[in-house]
Amino acid sequence: MEKKKRGFWRWLIASVMLRLILIYLPKTFNLASRPEISTPLVSLRRLAEGYWLKKSSMSPYAGSMYHGSPLLLSLLGPLTVKRIEGQPDHLLCSDGDDSLHILGYSLVFVIADIISALLIRATGHTLQMAYRQSLNSLDIVDLFKSSDSLSSGDVAALVYLWNPFTIAACVGLSTSPVENLVVILALHGACKGLVPLAAFGWVMATHLSLYPAILIIPVILLLGYGPDTPPRKLFLQKGYGKNGDNHSSDNCGQQETNHSKAEVTFSWRPVIHFLFWSSLWSTYVLVLCSISVKPHGSLWEMFRRTYGFILTVEDMSPNIGVLWYFFAEVFDFFRSFFMIVFHLNILFMILPLAIRLKHRPCFLAFIYIAISSMLKSYPSVGDSALYLGLLGLFLDELADMQFSFFLLCGYIGVSLLSPVMHNLWIWRGTGNANFYYATGMAYACLQEYGCSFTEDSDLYSFSLPPPPTIIILQIILVVESVSAVLNHDRKLRKLSVTKLRDGNS
Repeated sequence: MEKKKRGFWRWLIASVMLRLILIYLPKTFNLASRPEISTPLVSLRRLAEGYWLKKSSMSPYAGSMYHGSPLLLSLLGPLTVKRIEGQPDHLLCSDGDDSLHILGYSLVFVIADIISALLIRATGHTLQMAYRQSLNSLDIVDLFKSSDSLSSGDVAALVYLWNPFTIAACVGLSTSPVENLVVILALHGACKGLVPLAAFGWVMATHLSLYPAILIIPVILLLGYGPDTPPRKLFLQKGYGKNGDNHSSDNCGQQETNHSKAEVTFSWRPVIHFLFWSSLWSTYVLVLCSISVKPHGSLWEMFRRTYGFILTVEDMSPNIGVLWYFFAEVFDFFRSFFMIVFHLNILFMILPLAIRLKHRPCFLAFIYIAISSMLKSYPSVGDSALYLGLLGLFLDELADMQFSFFLLCGYIGVSLLSPVMHNLWIWRGTGNANFYYATGMAYACLQEYGCSFTEDSDLYSFSLPPPPTIIILQIILVVESVSAVLNHDRKLRKLSVTKLRDGNS
């Protein structure tokens, strides 16, 4: 055990050193200008522009540059200013020659990545312990024998730290590490039963990027039911089977029935506390935002320039998503209709997924994050880094997942092709927008496949609009992961029934 811990900390320190080396390199490979990393919502260059407007006694939302939170502007804005003696303040983002100054403010994102990895690790340990206890109560704990390798929490944390997408978002002057941190904070607080922490993480995540609002469902399920377990009807079957066999042992039967009910009962008390704390944190955030924007604007302007900007897809600069190209080509007469269709696609999947996966709320959160990162208005590789890190939490359940090698090759191929196609289109002029959009389609399809479940997954099939290459990867990833988890549950059901029959005989 000690050897495993030492190995984990060595890999963590090595990942930090790699980030610092890449940050210190001059120009940092110009990652801050890559459309896969910096979007209108997470670009630190735009944040620096908004801070300059604020310091110049203007609204940070004047013009069309900044569309983020005023709180994030107050926290990170001062770090983007380089003060030179005898000269006026210069925005750091417009002068990248001072590597030491870059290292100073980039440490914020490095620290955010480290904290996120440690929270993922702690969440993984909580999920693993709860799942082992559930298997033990079903007398099938021997299904997963302990191995000498790292635990699922350690693996998930290291996957998050060493994921090239995570490193690129950290080094490329993107605020995605901060947004990922508050999402992970909400899931960690819900898994641990820390209601104020879960509410704070969910409120801040929703405030920063809007789409995490749908995570309220898995968070409530985590607080009400607890961490992921096998299907709850297995506990009922086991309790009823024992009661039927031991007519003479009334006390034993009553004990098993009570245990089964305890496994199935939904606890409303932590949910009510969560709603209370969420209201409290939301009020506090709105008050702070009002104070921040009051001298030069209003809360209504903030909502219009942040959430309205997200929902109306005003900026159609290229990114790895599916909306920019579509709305650049669609007629204005149909724009509102298709905006509603695209946004409702996310909402239509929430209820069926929650009903089918309510016994695995943490895995449900992973699915929601993957779907929203695929269909959101301005996606970046930082969004993919989050759900790929959470994927490592479910090593046992996804052991039989298909197309793993294909997914790995797909992500590598898209990561290499995307900058090439962008260069051919923008700089060399030998290609067109379809070249770059094709890589985006492949990427999204690798995720979006998870939203059109097959009959084998016991879910209805959802029809989505034609996606861009990064989307194909997302489709396959989500569908195959859900299918693997449902097959895992079927395997547990068979083992449980076999145990009951053996006990009866």
